[in-house]
This record gives sequence, C-alpha cells and structure tokens, in this order.
Amino acid sequence: IMDLNTFIIILVASLIATSLMTAFSYFLSHQFNTLFKEPVLLGYILKNIGLDFGTTTLLKFGWMLHYLIGLTFVIIYHFLWNYDYVAYTYYGAFLLGFGSGIVGIAGWYIMFQITNHKPKIPFKAYYLQLLFAHIIFGITAYGTHSPLSSYL
Repeated sequence: IMDLNTFIIILVASLIATSLMTAFSYFLSHQFNTLFKEPVLLGYILKNIGLDFGTTTLLKFGWMLHYLIGLTFVIIYHFLWNYDYVAYTYYGAFLLGFGSGIVGIAGWYIMFQITNHKPKIPFKAYYLQLLFAHIIFGITAYGTHSPLSSYL
C-alpha cells in the first residue's frame, strides 16, 4: 500500500516519462515519414480486435491505454527501486528502460501477431526506436521520481 505522496510522485513521473517517450516517437515518425506513434497503433490494435468506436474514440482509448501502461511501468520501477532490486540511479533507470523496451517490443510483436494487424511500417526500425524510447522513458521516470521523492 502506498501513501498519497508516493502515488503523486509515481503519477507525475509516469506522465512526464510517457509524454517525453511519446514525443520522441512522434518526432521520429515525422523525421522518417512512417508510423511510430504508439497511441495510434494501439487504436488500430483495438479496432482489429473488434472494438471499433470510430477513429476519434479509438485514438482517445489508445492514448489512455498508453498512459496507463506508462503508469504501470513506473509503479513497477518504484517497487524495484524501493526494495533495492535495481539501483536508484540513472544507470539503474537506463537498465529499467532497456528492460522495458524489450518487454515493449515483445508486447507489440505479440499484439501484431494475435490481432493479425500488419501496419505498413518498417518493423525493425519501429522496434529499435521503441527500445530507445523506453530508455528515454526509464531515465525520465528516474529523473522526475528522484527529485520529487526528495521534495515531497
């Protein structure tokens, strides 16, 4: 069980880390003129499993799901740091981000296989940017969590 301050720290860290990670993906989407946008891809996945509520609603669900997954990762990070399973350092955050990237790649691979959704994207490039995006996520989560933990 966590107190309100801890929850606020985790929530703020997850919002900032997910936003920065997503900005990175959107930037690369624009730079390479391809679809690396996780919330959009999540919307397509939802549509593919029969949850078609229209494009706007699917995109909103994609965004909510993306931030919910980010929150889940930061909750896990918090407990890994709190119980000293992973060093509460930038290097530890890098490792968590790298590990999250591997989990993310596996998750996307499985979702694309299960839903039989094959977006017209360069998959190797998508998975590589996903790995870097998660490293950014991990480092940002720590970079937000640590000072907030000292302050609150």
